[in-house]
Amino acid sequence: MNFHHRRSEEPEINLIPFIDVLLVILIFLMLSTTYSKFTELKVNLPVADADASRDYPREIIVAVSGDGRYAVNKQAIDGRSVDGLAAALRQAAGDGKEHVVIVSADATAAHQSVINVMDAARRAGLSQLTFATQSSTGGGAR
Repeated sequence: MNFHHRRSEEPEINLIPFIDVLLVILIFLMLSTTYSKFTELKVNLPVADADASRDYPREIIVAVSGDGRYAVNKQAIDGRSVDGLAAALRQAAGDGKEHVVIVSADATAAHQSVINVMDAARRAGLSQLTFATQSSTGGGAR
């Protein structure tokens, strides 16, 4: 009997297809990732338990009622369009752009109504925006 022991070849691990697949996955993840976009408005989030209210010399107060009506500096706005509100904000700001827009919304106001105020402020070129709050003890606004 003739027994030949064949030398078995050692398996070769080829990493090139593995790297190709990883690169394709990496490219797919890079293309499908959504990047955060910065908003055009600077939003100062209010602190509800502030002791002293801040004094804004150039403030524009926008009131939003529960049924979606707007008032700019206690002057009612006709209609509920964003364009009309932006025009009223431009008129209230005059020449200056350093005004602070204070949004005072009713607790039952629709979220869209507050978003419309933010959009109108952006259209009017007013970038400083804050929200009026009521303290937890039931005191005054801001």
